[in-house]
Amino acid sequence: MMSVDVVGWLLSDAEKWLQAEQIRYTIEKTVPTRDFFKVDDDLLYVVRQKLSSTGELQLIVAAKMRKEV
Repeated sequence: MMSVDVVGWLLSDAEKWLQAEQIRYTIEKTVPTRDFFKVDDDLLYVVRQKLSSTGELQLIVAAKMRKEV
């Protein structure tokens, strides 16, 4: 498998690219342990990735934090 780095990408963009390259992947969402910071669940970003023993790319995604005014 070629070197893949989608950390920091918007999940929707990463998915489009991975599908075009026919790279298998799974998604796991992480959430803050406290609700002090509000998040925008519509904007998910890849914050971590690792290659599984089966050759599948595992993506850890998190929602973007909202800006409070």
